[in-house]
Amino acid sequence: MATSLLSQLKEMTTVVADTGDLEAIRRFQPQDATTNPSLILQAAQQEERRARLASIAKESTDLDDAVDRVAVDIGSEISKLVPGYVSTEVSARLSFDRDATITKAHSLIERYAQHGVGPERILIKMASTWEGIQAARQLERDGIRTNLTLLFGFAQAQACADAGDTLISAFVGRILDWHKARSPEADFSGANDPGVQSVKRIYDYYKGHGYPTIVMGASFRNVGEIQALAGCDRLTISPALLNELDELQGDLPRQLTPMGASSSAEQALAQADFRWQMNEDEMASDKLAEGIRKFMADQRKLEELLGKLRQS
Repeated sequence: MATSLLSQLKEMTTVVADTGDLEAIRRFQPQDATTNPSLILQAAQQEERRARLASIAKESTDLDDAVDRVAVDIGSEISKLVPGYVSTEVSARLSFDRDATITKAHSLIERYAQHGVGPERILIKMASTWEGIQAARQLERDGIRTNLTLLFGFAQAQACADAGDTLISAFVGRILDWHKARSPEADFSGANDPGVQSVKRIYDYYKGHGYPTIVMGASFRNVGEIQALAGCDRLTISPALLNELDELQGDLPRQLTPMGASSSAEQALAQADFRWQMNEDEMASDKLAEGIRKFMADQRKLEELLGKLRQS
């Protein structure tokens, strides 16, 4: 009997739902779920959530408190539907503030505890800026697990590995977008996809040097990118692409295989080296900055929605 590509993928890769949609999570039964400000905004705009959202908004001390309460409220619901991690992101405003990120992460973990969700179930997400990476380093020491996101460049991957964070979200589709915008006639299909190449390079580097950090591919544009990364530790996938994978049949060969560590970890990147390498990587610099701006734009929309509900 033929099995779907999704079923085959689950045999070699931990599948993560990239959504705050509870119905989609129930249907596809992923191991983990990831959220971000954009997904929280989408979930918050669902009509069936409006009464709950209004209640949270009116009970909150201010908009910052309301945003955090909404994120944790949705994350707590998701935690009942997945057996593994739920990722919750700190405000994009804190992307360049190490200490404030640490404080916010502890606050989010405390909020989850009030909902009966332990720290072992939560990944605190933050942008892979230098400050975000250093915040993750301290949080891991504090017993808080982290997910470093908006990762586009190899320097970011190196610094994340040095910091010892639990998981990285290595973006695929947004890297492809950048290259297609500059070379619209180029062939980026299959193995030529620069986003796929980026994740494969990071995966091989982590496994080859014995880094325990989980490599999770993210931001997919098509099923082909997912197929090209079959075997990666984790892949976080939108409901639309999960549905497509569930409907497709055929053989899904493994593309990534963990090789034994071939050498010890390399010397940690100094801050100056990290910033220089990021400056040299135009794509990574562009997409990191753009990603932070987009998350912040959606957070402002959520704040505006909650502000109106507080006054209603």
